[in-house]
Amino acid sequence: MKTWYTKDEAGTAAAAREIAAKLGPGSVVAFTGGMGMGKTAFVRGALAAFGNPSFVSSPTFALVHDYGGSPRIYHFDMYRVGDIDDLYATGFFDYLDGESILFIEWSENITEALPADTVFVHISRGEAENDRVITVEGGGF
Repeated sequence: MKTWYTKDEAGTAAAAREIAAKLGPGSVVAFTGGMGMGKTAFVRGALAAFGNPSFVSSPTFALVHDYGGSPRIYHFDMYRVGDIDDLYATGFFDYLDGESILFIEWSENITEALPADTVFVHISRGEAENDRVITVEGGGF
């Protein structure tokens, strides 16, 4: 387990780049943390580490964004997924192909469906409004 303490979105992105350096095809990164904690900012930083200039936004209503690249990167938002039937309806299991990297916001809604080697990232507010505490478990951290 490793923890980062960041002061702003740039710090969150820097932590994400460091974590992304250990990811590869088949990696699944599962986020927990309340609204506005920086999950999407983290994904933006990770994509930068892969040289992917894609515009990153939360896929709350689309459920998944495909950022392309090599390896292909998918960004999920499971906020509105209520049960395993909802998860099947998203096509989520088709993305677990071992060739892509998956970033999953609101992963606590699908914990039972996550692979055993999932990297868990918890983001919470620090002492000040923009401070973040980023704790990573799995993936060699």
